[in-house]
Amino acid sequence: MSQQSTKKGELDLPVSLRYKETRREKNGVFFRKKVGWLFVIISVIAITIFNFYPMVQAFLLSFQSGMGGNLEYVGFDNWQRLFGDPTFIAALTNTSIYLLIQVPLMIVLALFFSVLLNDPKLKFRGFFRIAIFLPCVTSLVAYSVIFKYLFGIDGIINQFLLNFGFISQTINFLADPFWAKVVIILAITWRWTGYNMIFYLAALQNVDKSIYEAARIDGANAFQQFFQITVPMLKPIILFTSITSTIGTLQIFDEIVNITDGGPGNATISISQYIYNLSFEYTPDFGYASTVSYVIVILVVILSIIQFRVAGEKK
Repeated sequence: MSQQSTKKGELDLPVSLRYKETRREKNGVFFRKKVGWLFVIISVIAITIFNFYPMVQAFLLSFQSGMGGNLEYVGFDNWQRLFGDPTFIAALTNTSIYLLIQVPLMIVLALFFSVLLNDPKLKFRGFFRIAIFLPCVTSLVAYSVIFKYLFGIDGIINQFLLNFGFISQTINFLADPFWAKVVIILAITWRWTGYNMIFYLAALQNVDKSIYEAARIDGANAFQQFFQITVPMLKPIILFTSITSTIGTLQIFDEIVNITDGGPGNATISISQYIYNLSFEYTPDFGYASTVSYVIVILVVILSIIQFRVAGEKK
């Protein structure tokens, strides 16, 4: 009996140890998951309360009309109103113009500056990097007011053009529908080019220099290196900056309000400014303002999907 029990105990010992090990591993995994949730639960709750809940409420509000507590359900009337609203169409057209011109221009300039300032042989690289990046940390109101005075009738730009004979009389940039849009595009580009440049510079620091050396040995010139090495290596960053710049441009507000206030007429009004006007400047209609705001959401989703498809990103 003693021999049999001893043998049986020897056989059972490894099984019990394995069972205890498995149980300990499961408990450890469960504990790690709980600890992980403890780290993120506060952020999840905050994002839900301050982001997702207002989005759902705004969507429900888009089917109502009125102000304050005097809201009534109107179904799809607000959405149908969009197609016959000339101010909304003007705001959508202007925002689309800013988007189609300013975003590609800014991305190209940011790429150019990043490649130029990544050259280790360039003197005063640090100074030029700071000079180009500095606009994006300046006050939105301050730089908008500066642009307003620069392009005023008695501004420096008009004086420069007059003194060098480019024009015979001053141009009222901010009162002309075409030139007012040009000023807005220049202002946005000046402010945000340096911001995107920093992302490209950071990515270029991680590119192995031996790749460029090998390309030079194989006879690749600077343009071939840029389009066949630099651009493919920066593809994820280009996609990121394109999406963030698109979202930022669709939400443009400060520059419009402070430089032209949407004028002349509605020649420079943006969707965000129109939402503000519907809520606070005109007779308040929070339901219709929510409907217009959801146009930005729809545009962001559609354009982001298009950019992902163009970039070949499936995930």
